Amino acid sequence: MLNKSVEREALAQFLASELQITRFRDYCPNGLQVEGRNTIKHLVTGVTACQALLDKAVELSADAILVHHGYFWRGEDMRIVTQKQKRLKTLLGNDISLFAYHLPLDHHPEVGNNAQLAKLLNLEVCGRFGEDELGWLGKSVQLKTVGQLARLIEEKLERTPILIGDQNQLLTDIAWCSGAAQNMLGAAIEAGASVYLSGEISEPTVHLARESGVPYLACGHHATERYGVQALGRMAAEKFGILHTFVDVDNPV
Repeated sequence: MLNKSVEREALAQFLASELQITRFRDYCPNGLQVEGRNTIKHLVTGVTACQALLDKAVELSADAILVHHGYFWRGEDMRIVTQKQKRLKTLLGNDISLFAYHLPLDHHPEVGNNAQLAKLLNLEVCGRFGEDELGWLGKSVQLKTVGQLARLIEEKLERTPILIGDQNQLLTDIAWCSGAAQNMLGAAIEAGASVYLSGEISEPTVHLARESGVPYLACGHHATERYGVQALGRMAAEKFGILHTFVDVDNPV
């Protein structure tokens, strides 16, 4: 039975070391973003630190929350008003810590979002590409065409992907990067990929996929990033013997 506890700083140090947070130039601070109580017995994880996740953490009597999308993004309004005020008031009023890890959680070779996607889709990882090696390359023994890959993604992620390109195209190297990494399609093409998948899609992505002949699969930002934070939460729970609960707040994007 998990009934142990960990000091907040010990958890922060473990996560910082495991995720190598100092190596990344990120859009937000990685690590402890909001300081709560010192002792952590129950850790709640989720993709984004939205109000629904915070309210559920309060209901579950959580001591800390760990997410992929936290707060204090580069260029955002610095004022503590409206929804930001409500979210911070919920955390501070209930003495709950907030930990957030963005690019480090995409990159990690075992519990990262991209590593977990490879595991979910049964892809054999064979390389990395792009800045900070955030893009991944792999192969599939079972899948032969882009259409088969799209159907597997729909089954595993429970989300119908948007496919731009020929579903009958044969698969060689498969490239992917979770979240809003549609702008890495060009890098995937240069890396020799036969198809590239990410979470979101933008207008220029459609034209590049069509003109290059490299199909693009938009599989959902939230859907592609549900798994890394769960794996990281399990790792921390096993390391320190604390309780871990993943809360999936549905997001259609």
